Formats: sequence, structure tokens, C-alpha cells
Amino acid sequence: MALIICRNVAFAYDGALAVQGITLEVDTGDYLCIAGENGSGKSTLMKGMLGLLPPREGSITLGEGLRTNEIGYLPQHTAAQRDFPAGVYEVVLSGRQGRRGIRPFYAKQDKAAAEENLIRLGIRELRNHCYRELSGGQQQRVLLARALCAAKKLLLLDEPAAGLDPLAAADLYRLIEGINRETGIAVVMISHDIKRALTYAGRVLHLQGLPLFLGSAEAYAQSSMGKQFLGNYQEEPNG
Repeated sequence: MALIICRNVAFAYDGALAVQGITLEVDTGDYLCIAGENGSGKSTLMKGMLGLLPPREGSITLGEGLRTNEIGYLPQHTAAQRDFPAGVYEVVLSGRQGRRGIRPFYAKQDKAAAEENLIRLGIRELRNHCYRELSGGQQQRVLLARALCAAKKLLLLDEPAAGLDPLAAADLYRLIEGINRETGIAVVMISHDIKRALTYAGRVLHLQGLPLFLGSAEAYAQSSMGKQFLGNYQEEPNG
């Protein structure tokens, strides 16, 4: 069943259309990769899915009783985030903040979710470490565990492997695929590392003018748009 329904969605900045013509559904268990050149509106669309940006045209609705505070979100990693002075456990647990409501303290189920996701991401032994002292790959695992604490049925990931070395990036992609396969949590991921993303994604949405491409990963790899984009990024460090 559909978790997100986009109907002829468009977004604009300063009166100029940034992305348009988006019609799609994300179902339970889906793995959708959003591709496109820089400035094509990928992050804008994802923020719209989160309810952070209202569309200029069309509509975005949530289905299956899903609420925005039940969507796990991993934004692009910034320098400020890398230097965040907090413990690993506190960072992961903070993923439950949006679902805590008016309660002043975290409940048992919140702490249990944090422990579960520390184990799922293989970072339980780091729970008492300082986040900013971790490697880039470890930090991304922590942030993914945090996003999972918020996620009920859906994860939105914006360039989760950006800045990682090839081995750490490959490891993170395998983790994300395993979470999708084992839990049924749907994944919508923006990635420039399109070759590796296609290994795991079921569908691809390519934002680059009109018409857009929306279809299976296999069909995308064989399409003229896919071949051109894959060729352009064949020299990417993580590709």
C-alpha cells in the first residue's frame, strides 16, 4: 500500500520552477533511488515529502496512517554535524524526539528502540563514545540508527554515502539494503553513486527536465537517460 502519493507535484524557488511533473507512489517495502544532476531538485522533492516545503502545484499525501514524525530522515552530512559534541547513544536516542510528544522524558520503548538500532547497525560497542571522534563511516551508521529510531515504515536518505571512502560507502549501501529487505521499511534515497545504488534499488526516479524517468532499475540502466548519466559519473570516487 502507498505510504507517499505525489500527484503532479512542482516546487519553485523565487518564482522559478525547481522541479515539476512528479507523479509517483512509494509503497511499503519499496526501494526508490532519486537521481539527477546537481540543482535538479532532488533534495527539494525530499523535503516536500517530509512536509518541510509546500508544493507550488499538485499534492503530496501520506497513506497507511503514516505521519511525518514517523518518517526517518537522514539529511546530507555537514561539517557542523561531523563535529557534534554528544555521545553516540544520545544521538541515536534523539531520533525518538518527534514521537515523544509532550512527554518530558524518553520512555522505555524509546530507549529500547535506541538499543535495537545500535545493535542493528553494528555500533553497540560505540554507545559511550563521543560522536565527533568517530570515523566518517561510523558517524553515518550512528545517523542512520537515529533515523531508524524515528522510522515506522519509511526512510528518506539524502546522499547517505557522500564523503565516504569506497569501502565504507559499499558497506553502508549493504546495510541500507539489508534494512529494507529484512524489515520491509521503504527507502527513498538520493544518490550520485548511481552505479552502486542501482545494485540495490528497485526503482529509479531521474529528475532532469521533462519527460522524467520513473521505472525499474533495470529499465533505467538500459535507457538513454540512464546510459548518459552513468557514463557521466563513471569516474566518481565512490563509483
